[in-house]
Amino acid sequence: MTDQDTRYAAVRSRDARFDGEFFFAVETTGIYCRPSCPAVTPKRHNVRFYPTAAAAHGAGFRACRRCRPDAVPGSAEWNVRADVVGRAMRLIGDGVVDREGVAGLAVRLGYSARQVQRQLTAELGAGPVALARAQRAHTARVLLQTTGLPVTEIAFAAGFASVRQFNDTIRTVYAATPSTLRATAPSTTPNLTPTPAPASTPPGIPLRLSHRGPYHSAAVFDLLAHEAVPGIEEVSGSPGGRTYRRTLRLPYGTGIVAVEERGSAPRGRWLDARLHLTDLRDLTTAVQRLRRLFDLDSDPYAVDERLGADPRLAHLVALRPGLRSPGAADPAELAVRALVGRAAAERLVARYGEVLDVPSGSLTHLFPEPTVLAEVTREDDSPLGALTAALADGALRLDPGADRDETHRALLALPGLDPRTVAVVRARALGDPDVAPPGVDVPDTWRPWRSYALHHLIAAGEWESSSS
Repeated sequence: MTDQDTRYAAVRSRDARFDGEFFFAVETTGIYCRPSCPAVTPKRHNVRFYPTAAAAHGAGFRACRRCRPDAVPGSAEWNVRADVVGRAMRLIGDGVVDREGVAGLAVRLGYSARQVQRQLTAELGAGPVALARAQRAHTARVLLQTTGLPVTEIAFAAGFASVRQFNDTIRTVYAATPSTLRATAPSTTPNLTPTPAPASTPPGIPLRLSHRGPYHSAAVFDLLAHEAVPGIEEVSGSPGGRTYRRTLRLPYGTGIVAVEERGSAPRGRWLDARLHLTDLRDLTTAVQRLRRLFDLDSDPYAVDERLGADPRLAHLVALRPGLRSPGAADPAELAVRALVGRAAAERLVARYGEVLDVPSGSLTHLFPEPTVLAEVTREDDSPLGALTAALADGALRLDPGADRDETHRALLALPGLDPRTVAVVRARALGDPDVAPPGVDVPDTWRPWRSYALHHLIAAGEWESSSS
């Protein structure tokens, strides 16, 4: 939506479809909101529009305490776009700026730090530091309002360099102290009492992973259950009430996550989750990886409108509104699994996977790192050896900022990776929403959502995932 009058019309109608796509601020109150904010609609001449929460922060506005604009799903645009701004936003979401600084972000994108700063500021109204700061503020609010962690621990877990920086940011963004923000937690905040878990598992962090529009969770959990590799994943419960659990290898430590399936009468636009982390600094990265795995930042309205108009897909879209195109919690792991299949992946975990210090029920291992697999296959002239060697030495990158076309060509150049496997890796490890299923006659009308069309075919039994 580029026309400001059109955006104002969305605000007047409180249209939740545009939450996260843009934000509006009110000059008379100094507050910025999401388009669906239930407050009285401000007069048009008092309204200003911003592409990101960070841009609104930078203009001196603070977040609305009623609609909590910082908690909306991310803009679906960043998943679709393959340019430098889209790639940068995905990397910032993964916590790269917090861990490696702007210089590290620039190196991953192949640009100078000045070029990255200029492009992000010109298009989004905020540079990488401001964008990362907005994300840290949101992470801090989640921890303040959903956990009983001490404020000092929350400050460093959210990525702040000091408690003073943390306090200053919270006051700027929310016009409140951390203690006040914690005291005003909404009544809808998840229950802080830890859910039952194996005795060896410490209490976790309860989260609500928001999304926009309908979410067809059954097909996602069906796929995850079909692909689950024992030792690192499990799906328990019956359809409609299943729980997906898995281990995560993270920058500072390890994690175990549990995500609950949405029932037939969902309580809201979110998935309930619980994270158990060995290092709280990994919270932001873990959440972003879950969002990619469950495809929570997509725009189901746009996808269903386009695919539902196609005669071949219309009945499939009607059966599964809001069907997602799942991504990957660990892109390198997904690539290996797509190549070797589920049974071989289970053997790799049992033989080369890292054993958890504290197992959690059936979750006992982390998937083996590419460096480990590259070493054990070093003498083999095998596709697995070629793939893991390329991942281990950095010749092949599958992080959120990877150039999809370059990576596609690099994958096809590896021995043993056929177009079908590469298509799965591109769609899921790289999160590309527009991958055509090889061997299927795909009309142009499916663009730019061909990955979603692929998952409609998978759900209907007309295509089989090569990672199974």
